[in-house]
Amino acid sequence: MRTHQALAFLLLFVIASGASENASTSRGCGLDLLPQYVSLCDLDTIWGIVVEAVAGAGALITLLLMLILLVRLPFIKDKEKKDPVGLHFLFLLGTLGLFGLTFAFIIREDETICSVRRFLWGVLFALCFSCLLSQAWRVRRLVRHGKSPSGWQLVGMALCLMLVQVIIAIEWLVLTVLRDAKPACAYEPMDFTMALIYDMVLLVATLGLAFFSLCGKFKKWKQNGVCILVTAFLSVLIWVAWMTMYLFGNAELRQGDAWGDPTLAITLVASGWVFVIFHAIPEIHCTILPAPQENTPNYFDTSQPRMRETAFEEDVQLPRTYMENKAFSMDEHNAALRTAGFRNGSLGNRPSAPFRSNVYQPTEMAVVLNGGTIPTAPPSYTGRHLW
Repeated sequence: MRTHQALAFLLLFVIASGASENASTSRGCGLDLLPQYVSLCDLDTIWGIVVEAVAGAGALITLLLMLILLVRLPFIKDKEKKDPVGLHFLFLLGTLGLFGLTFAFIIREDETICSVRRFLWGVLFALCFSCLLSQAWRVRRLVRHGKSPSGWQLVGMALCLMLVQVIIAIEWLVLTVLRDAKPACAYEPMDFTMALIYDMVLLVATLGLAFFSLCGKFKKWKQNGVCILVTAFLSVLIWVAWMTMYLFGNAELRQGDAWGDPTLAITLVASGWVFVIFHAIPEIHCTILPAPQENTPNYFDTSQPRMRETAFEEDVQLPRTYMENKAFSMDEHNAALRTAGFRNGSLGNRPSAPFRSNVYQPTEMAVVLNGGTIPTAPPSYTGRHLW
């Protein structure tokens, strides 16, 4: 009995000590979680949990699209669809990086986190915008000439365009952190925005080139140009909104420090989902979709005359006319032989002329009945030569 009482007392002591320790931590987080990552599970900061869930779902969808494209790659036979597969993977990789970078703006900042934020923000957006610009160039070539650049040219163009932003980001970090010995987190919103001017140039160039991709004679590729145009236009709206809020709106509302990270995190999530819905999914669907067969008849197309595409008419209608004409000629020929035989008293003394089904041959009976003149051809034989 005393043993049971001792165990019960020990259990109550453990529960009470755990409750006292949990009271000092954030609601929804564990006991051993570092304070730096409290925002990932703190139920009091609901924006972090919502953005985290949406970013996680976007990351899973992006990984699923990459897996689908990888599995279907051996079955893609069309050269114009197989060339940009590497560019699709590069774009999905950049989109996955945007969803992953969202978590860096949810957790508490330090020197390492701030350096990652400042470097990867511009580089990842430059990668996505470079891929969109390369895709716009490809679609423009397809719409006008029916041929696209090779896959290596598309990937090389995107990487070279992204490399410019990599140099800008490295130079900015070196000048502000190493040379001036300033903390990585001590930067003004205007400095952060000015370091992204090259990304804005890529976005505007993509939007302009997407307009030109809608003009051309190969209309089947114009739907790809429409997807790029919609993606670029929505990205412009997102960038105008977040820069306005980040530079001026938060200061006007006196929430500059509190709303800075949520503004940037929401921008990353919104941009990532725009890339997935309006560009990645349509492009992958168009890539893995088998090309329609050119010989397949389109019975709903009324712009062209209907042609005979089966052997039914040839086997039934044409031989029927031929057999009627042949039967008519054979009957006439037999009647002429009988008449000649009765006149000469014999049916086999007079040789017969060779039978030709396509020439109207008047018989002797027909000449006698017509008064000694050669009759004209029947209506079905009008226009044919005699003999």
